[in-house]
Amino acid sequence: MLKRLEKSHKLLHSFCIRPDIHFNTQDDDENVILIVRSHPITQLPWIINGIIFGVILIIVDFVLFSTLTTAQLIMINFLAVIMLFGYMWFNFLAYYFNVGIITNKRIVDIDYHSVMYREVSETQFNKVEDVTSKSSGYIASLFNYGDIYIQTAGTNANLELVKVPKPVEVEDIINNLMEA
Repeated sequence: MLKRLEKSHKLLHSFCIRPDIHFNTQDDDENVILIVRSHPITQLPWIINGIIFGVILIIVDFVLFSTLTTAQLIMINFLAVIMLFGYMWFNFLAYYFNVGIITNKRIVDIDYHSVMYREVSETQFNKVEDVTSKSSGYIASLFNYGDIYIQTAGTNANLELVKVPKPVEVEDIINNLMEA
């Protein structure tokens, strides 16, 4: 099965098979098989919120135009645009840097909870006890995304790949790598 996995980048690079990347702790003989991040459709709420906030800002400008001075209006707009840009930027960074990396030796889950806090969890395939994929809800079924839960042996941390595209295919790839 793994020999048949041809290189591809799909769904705005949220499901990349055999990408040409390397990461910090990668061994010389370790090959990246799959990289997954949240499905792009799951990012719509913060994108829509940002658009709505921008539209509200424009409406507030028209309402307050006659009551505030130009300097006050510029300052309010400046602060609002900075808040909007910060909101959009941090949500994009959370989407882009929360990633699961599946290699021929291990599974690495990288989670950025904020700009200052990063959590990296990894497990070798020989320590994986169970791999479960769950997809619940109409939207998740329609767009084929879900969660992958990787249970490890003993006191090792369990891994979660959240809202990833094609969860059943990811589970199959992990199971095939465990058997190899």
